[in-house]
Amino acid sequence: MTTNTEATKEFAPEAPARLDWAKLAPEVYKAMVRLDTAARRGLDPVLCELVKIRASQINHCAFCLDMHTKDALAAGESVERIVQLSAWDESRHFYTEKELAALELTEAVTVLTDGFVPDEVYERAARHFEEAELAQLLAAITVINAWNRFGVACRRTPGHYQPGQYT
Repeated sequence: MTTNTEATKEFAPEAPARLDWAKLAPEVYKAMVRLDTAARRGLDPVLCELVKIRASQINHCAFCLDMHTKDALAAGESVERIVQLSAWDESRHFYTEKELAALELTEAVTVLTDGFVPDEVYERAARHFEEAELAQLLAAITVINAWNRFGVACRRTPGHYQPGQYT
C-alpha cells in the first residue's frame, strides 16, 4: 500500500481543544454523567450506542463518534452496521424495525431545524417501544445531543478514548 504524502500535507493540523469544561464546571459535568446513566437505563446497550453514533454523525462531534463507535464495538456491534449507519435509510436491511424506528426518531429529535418531530415518526417509534422505554429513548437522544454540543463547542479531541474509560 502506498500513501499520498502530498494529500497528507494539505490537511491542517488538528485544532486545539478550547477549554476543559468538565474541570471548569465539574458539577455540570457530574450532573450530565448522572443524567446519561439514568437515560440509558432499560435500553438495549447496542441500540443506545447506535443512537449515540447517529446523533453524533449529524452533529459532527468527532469526539463522541470516536467514543461511541468504540463502545458499540466493545458491546458486540459489527463494523459493517456501524459503517452503514450514516446511510441507514438506504441500508435498512442491516437493522431491525425497532432500530430503524429509533434511528428515525434520533434524526427527527436531533435536527429540530426541520420543524417539529413528525407525528408519523413518533408513532412508528411508539409501535416498537413501550411508553417507558420510549421515554428512556427520548432521554438518551436528548442527552447525546447535549454531550455533542459540549464536545463540538469545546473541540474535544477524538482518538484517545478507550471503552469503559468514563464508567
